[in-house]
Amino acid sequence: MVLCYFNVRINNELQVNFEGLLVPQKLRGKWALGILPRNLTWIIKDKLAICERPGGFGVNHRRVRRQEEIIWLRENEFGCVISISTAPHNLHSYEELQMPYQHRPMPHPDDLDPWLKTLYTEISKLLQRGMKIVVHAEEVSERLHGLMGGYIRWSGLVDDPAQAIILTERIAGRQLDPDSRELILRVHELR
Repeated sequence: MVLCYFNVRINNELQVNFEGLLVPQKLRGKWALGILPRNLTWIIKDKLAICERPGGFGVNHRRVRRQEEIIWLRENEFGCVISISTAPHNLHSYEELQMPYQHRPMPHPDDLDPWLKTLYTEISKLLQRGMKIVVHAEEVSERLHGLMGGYIRWSGLVDDPAQAIILTERIAGRQLDPDSRELILRVHELR
């Protein structure tokens, strides 16, 4: 018995294998595994990370870099990207590159508490299922670090607010702004 293998390229991205199933085209060369997203920082080692929006933001955004960074996330087994950017940038790229994502745009400060409770609950459930998660905003800012410091305290990983602030500042490599500190101090009320 002889099996016939054939591949047909479609849009230079997909190919049809002998069973007629669409599969991603194999990448070759040094970029096959993508490139590390800018400012990727682990909040919980090998479980929860933050980074700037894949591809960059503003005038620094590059389509090819966006694709390479999303490929890196996918190839490094991140189970979900959570975008807290208010704009829906990149969502079409996540779909195109088969990267699971959630779009949870950050609300106005008056609506922050219910949003935080929902976001933290969702992150917690994803981590309990064993997923690696990356959360991104347009850029890695004190606000994003503060949100993740809030998660550290909300989840009970660190109960003492002063220790949670110190730990978050060490992760960030800089002091947090007053709003981020205040969020970490009061986030336990959202449990």
